[in-house]
Amino acid sequence: MRAAARRLRPAALASAALGLALMLSGCAQVDTTAPSTARAAAAHGAPARFGTVDCREAKCIALTFDAGPSENSARLLDVLKQKKVPATFFLLGKNHIEKYPQLVKRMAAEGHEVASHTWDHKILTRISDAQIREELKRPDDAIERLTGRRPTLMRPPQGRTDSNVHEIAKKEGLAEVLWSVTAKDYTTEDSALITKRVLDQASRDGIILLHDIYRGTVPAVPGIIDALKARGYVFVTVPQLLAPGKPQPGKVYRP
Repeated sequence: MRAAARRLRPAALASAALGLALMLSGCAQVDTTAPSTARAAAAHGAPARFGTVDCREAKCIALTFDAGPSENSARLLDVLKQKKVPATFFLLGKNHIEKYPQLVKRMAAEGHEVASHTWDHKILTRISDAQIREELKRPDDAIERLTGRRPTLMRPPQGRTDSNVHEIAKKEGLAEVLWSVTAKDYTTEDSALITKRVLDQASRDGIILLHDIYRGTVPAVPGIIDALKARGYVFVTVPQLLAPGKPQPGKVYRP
């Protein structure tokens, strides 16, 4: 697993650098939909269909984890269960879903949203249409076999996407989810620093990006949860954040 984490490290570095640069500069070329927009587009007065939280009223934030499952995921699930916090997991197929199928089943059974981060972390904007379809379809097939439910969400590696990826994702029934908070947990094993980075960036309707493949991340999660709860935040999955709107295949969601 450590070898897999090392293999992903350059990609993760590029992912956060790109995402943060686009957010700070405001020059992203991708047309995105904010959670508040998704909620407003739903029928007036419609109930929030995911759980008991209504993010039109509550101060919601979504905790998301990329690139698992890993040897750290069982401990993370223990923390989330203890804290009664749902999360959204964007899972990799190769060396992850196929290596830890019981953890995928546990994620779904404990009420977390199970989504895709592609099969082999290929940059979707650099490969052929057939390869894109393969990167999206294989993890979805595996997740559906394990959980009985096909994912409706995916996160493109490094956050790199374009109109062609949108179109293929739409045909596969997938919406894309980016992020607004990154802890750069691939750069440090200092859990206190990871916690600080998340808390410094957190805001209502935020989508937090973390990676449970890195050693310092899971130990940071209890402190992140406690501090944000103390600030009045309610943790939700990404579908809960959008409700009563629903993720639309081919669209890209980012706060």
